[in-house]
Amino acid sequence: MISFLRNILTTIALGCGIIGIGSLALLIFGAEKYLFDLLILSSAFTIIIVISFVIFHKGLSKAPQSSFLYSIISIGVKFLLEMILAIFWFISAKKSSIEFVLIFFVLFLAFTLYLISAILKALKKKSLQK
Repeated sequence: MISFLRNILTTIALGCGIIGIGSLALLIFGAEKYLFDLLILSSAFTIIIVISFVIFHKGLSKAPQSSFLYSIISIGVKFLLEMILAIFWFISAKKSSIEFVLIFFVLFLAFTLYLISAILKALKKKSLQK
């Protein structure tokens, strides 16, 4: 339970940190018009990662076969939600210039690497405990 709360709080801190550092970088480079987009995308990615962590941590208390399945489902749900976000962002909101694509995929990469590393760390710790 403690690792679950730590992962959730770390995800929220990561989202806030990306918003802060990204806002500072955008202000330094004179791209203030992208601040709202950075806020929306960072918040959306944070919510998606929290949903993935909830699914993943539900599976940690299950049998090893179910735990593996929950891990795969967690990553699958993450990618599905991010593809829905991408479709909405690029097609519905018509944010298809290179700046928007760059912001989207940098955030996608950062949050994906964080989720994968946290899942691998939890699985490694669980396998060492048995």
